[in-house]
Amino acid sequence: MDMFAYKSLLFLLSFIGCRAGKPILPEGPVDAVLGKNVTLKTLVDNPTYNVIIWNFEGNNIITLYPESLTVSDLYKGRVSINRTNGYLTLSSVKSEDSGDYTITILSTTTETDQIKLRVLEPVTTVAIKSNVPKAVEHNSTVVLTCSAKGSFVKFTWLNGTAKIVADGIRITRKDEELSTMLTIRGVLRSDLIGPIVCTAGNKLEVEKSAPFNLPVYFGPDKVTITPPMVPKYVLTGSNLNLSCAAVSSPPAAFTWYHGKKMIENPGPVLTLAKIEKLGLGKKAGEYTCAAQNSETGRFVASPAVSFTMLEPVVGVKITGPSGTLTAGNSTANISCQAKSGSDKTLTWTKNGKPLTASSRVVFSSDMTSVMIKPLQKEDNGEIMCMVSNPVSKEVASHKMVVNYGPEPVTVTGVNAVEVNEPVTLTCSAASVPAANFTWKFNGTMTAVKTAQYAIEKAVYKSTGTYTCEATNAVTGKTMKANHILSVTEEGALDDGLSDGAIAGIVIAVLIALGAAIGVIMYCRQKVPVFSVSSVESPY
Repeated sequence: MDMFAYKSLLFLLSFIGCRAGKPILPEGPVDAVLGKNVTLKTLVDNPTYNVIIWNFEGNNIITLYPESLTVSDLYKGRVSINRTNGYLTLSSVKSEDSGDYTITILSTTTETDQIKLRVLEPVTTVAIKSNVPKAVEHNSTVVLTCSAKGSFVKFTWLNGTAKIVADGIRITRKDEELSTMLTIRGVLRSDLIGPIVCTAGNKLEVEKSAPFNLPVYFGPDKVTITPPMVPKYVLTGSNLNLSCAAVSSPPAAFTWYHGKKMIENPGPVLTLAKIEKLGLGKKAGEYTCAAQNSETGRFVASPAVSFTMLEPVVGVKITGPSGTLTAGNSTANISCQAKSGSDKTLTWTKNGKPLTASSRVVFSSDMTSVMIKPLQKEDNGEIMCMVSNPVSKEVASHKMVVNYGPEPVTVTGVNAVEVNEPVTLTCSAASVPAANFTWKFNGTMTAVKTAQYAIEKAVYKSTGTYTCEATNAVTGKTMKANHILSVTEEGALDDGLSDGAIAGIVIAVLIALGAAIGVIMYCRQKVPVFSVSSVESPY
């Protein structure tokens, strides 16, 4: 359609008039990306029309007749229209395509509507910049600026996947047309764990910045030593290591101290071997570790751990008397020594019980020796010396043999027995070494040299006094004990007789026997006798 025809058509429309009715176009604006296609849609479907006209800012774009179509020269090759619904499509839109588009549908009436098209520049060059290359926790203020190119751009800040929300106090945000500024005062390590991402977009597209990471230096936080509790005493040569740790960025440098004096030991681990090499540890001392951050300038010390290194007790030896010891006469000097060990304590026991000082038992001032004077029979047994310190112990023993006795001597057995009955008398005496025994009958030595005196069948002549003598070959002491035996006729020792009755019989027999012996001795002295037999032995 030439310009004359177009103007004539407009003149005709002015006489026909426009009918106000339902809207032909949706509400705008319509956004399109520069260089891409856009379709301006209508709200009609299969309208009855004589002509459909699309104008841009008062200039004709395209005119559609039921049987034909005319396109303005400026839009040929980049505009099309849908005959069914009147949709107008522009391809490769330009910035100058932005503006108001009007559609007119002419049938029995004339309907006109208008919509705005905005051609948006694409969102590009989204980038984050920081006002500082690094930050120190609590000290630094960080300003992050995100910029982008494009139209109607809106920005969003993300920390990882979480949206960063400004609180208006510590974290504030200022938006401009093509940039946004995020300000973080007194920055914390958690603020920029990241990666930090800025998104810029409009209704048509969204672009992201490259991930941004800003180091936030912090610490050292609380400094700790492992193990936190060390025994008061530590065995020399053990595998104890002290490890120092602190949360810090960048990693902290560690310095060790013994008391207030610095130790030449770089690094977080202080070994017991190093302490020994430096000549430390033999006395109680405190060890601390300090951590320093070169970026934050902070210097933090750990709590102290304290201990003393002790050498183990080795080579305990006990020495005592080697000669013959006799109760009441001998003295025992016993000493105990350890080849090595520090902070030693000596403990003495005898037969498993503590050996304590007394008038007879005297210890040296350092407890390394003990003197027992004079020895008694109670001193027999095992003397033990234990040398210990808080980390080790060792024991040595000495067997003490104290000769004594015999004491006392006792004879056990029946006092009365019927004729032809067996009799066994037993002699006992405490003695070291064991005593040797001999027996006498009525003062006459017998051949029996054992602890037991046995009579297979008692006869009347077995009545009398039996004497047991116990002799200690070492002490030279001899002790004895008597036992009186009475032999009665069969049935005389019925069960009905009381112990008093039996004792009375025994005493009466002995009195009679004694009287007879006395008469014989008297007669020997007064009357000459050519041959007198001695008292017959029971053997």
